[in-house]
Amino acid sequence: MIFQYKSFRYLYTGLLFLAVGTGCNKAVEIDPPTSKIISEQAFAGNASATSVMTGLYSSMISDRGLVSGINSISMLEGMAADEIKNYLPATMGSTLQEFYTNTYNVSVSYFWDEFYERLYTCNVTIEGVTASKGLSEPVKQQLLGEAKFLRALIYFYAVNTYGDVPLALTTDYRVNNTLSRTPKEQVYAQIIADLKDAQSLMGEAYFRGITPGTTERARPNKLAATALLARVYLYLKDWANAEAQATAVINNGVYQLEQDLNKTFTSTSKEAIWYLLTVDPINYATYDAQAFIPFTNPPGVTPNLPGALTTSLVNSFEQGDARRDKWVGTFVANGNTYYYPFKYQKNPSGTPEALIVLRLSEQYLIRAEARAQLGNITGAGSAQADLDAIRAKALLPGTTATDKDAMLAAIAQERRIELFTEWGHRWFDLVRTDKIDELMTVLAPQKGSVWVPSHKVLPIPFGETQLNPNIKQNPGYSN
Repeated sequence: MIFQYKSFRYLYTGLLFLAVGTGCNKAVEIDPPTSKIISEQAFAGNASATSVMTGLYSSMISDRGLVSGINSISMLEGMAADEIKNYLPATMGSTLQEFYTNTYNVSVSYFWDEFYERLYTCNVTIEGVTASKGLSEPVKQQLLGEAKFLRALIYFYAVNTYGDVPLALTTDYRVNNTLSRTPKEQVYAQIIADLKDAQSLMGEAYFRGITPGTTERARPNKLAATALLARVYLYLKDWANAEAQATAVINNGVYQLEQDLNKTFTSTSKEAIWYLLTVDPINYATYDAQAFIPFTNPPGVTPNLPGALTTSLVNSFEQGDARRDKWVGTFVANGNTYYYPFKYQKNPSGTPEALIVLRLSEQYLIRAEARAQLGNITGAGSAQADLDAIRAKALLPGTTATDKDAMLAAIAQERRIELFTEWGHRWFDLVRTDKIDELMTVLAPQKGSVWVPSHKVLPIPFGETQLNPNIKQNPGYSN
């Protein structure tokens, strides 16, 4: 298989690395001795080694791909599910319409290329840091922890969007380009192993550069790894471990539920566990704001928006829910009213917004679901208590659910409202709880398509299956 490791154009922020890396498009085209020299230079000292990881975070937030913007997993999986309606299929490009109608194109890589670009950078870092003799031990452990955490995060999204995926754990293109798809159970085992390593390597302090102790949460720490591990165990239906990991985050005391909803998605949010800081705040604090907030040109005619919130989502907010007021915007054009996500705002004047990746509210919802599945429904330290904590910050009364089925339904509804248009949560929740077929059978015709159950996962890009005979296509797609 030829992994599309275009990441050599993005790996490093320094001029040295940019000068060396530009133009390498595929792993097989990279001269191994040159790559080795680049790695040795990059990981010779604390500052340069740290710049590899911080450069990766910068490219993730600025590339308008997986993590933010019109082609992000938030936008596209929101289209695929029942969160966002595609209003301008003719002008906003084919990808949005393909996700909206769940009719995917095998010729398009979607997230695949970026997954493996980022994974390659993680593997470069792990190998380079491990071999380096010039790093201080605290920096070495932090960078190894960050790289393993990020590798786990990317594989989490890879396995949930594509199913079985090649498990690339080295920078050796001779190995990577002949990999077969690894069963998702083994991929999950590697995710868990990486996250446990990250927990042991990183401390609870946040790093800025090579120095720990910053209030910024722009680089992951031990608790970020713990939060992601809680989510992974939830997806694997390992309820006891999901509860335990979420509890470790909640009880730590570093984070609190943000009672001021306007501050939830800022760099000073009390509940932010890990976020990405924008590198270009001139016009928009985040590219999610740019993607989701509509405008008209000329004003008052036709809204320029790739999509707006579906009627079913807007109507699913309870009366008096403060999130409906704070996190949903209203836009009127040509006599029509559109509703759009307003978690991130067009705010170039100084509001310190950050793209939140992990936050405390999700941990409460993870623990609530785990406790409900374990039969701990009501009372102190129960699913009810966790769910009510989320509802309280939305100014809603406590849940009326008192049995397991009702509680699980209430938690699913709360996840839909609390996490809408964030990181594909709604789509992945529908798939992991086996609700997707029931919903999409009804919804797909409303979108102008027919639901195909095998389209729970994306097609493997055609180019990959052609270049590497070990890569087999997902069922339901034709090359």
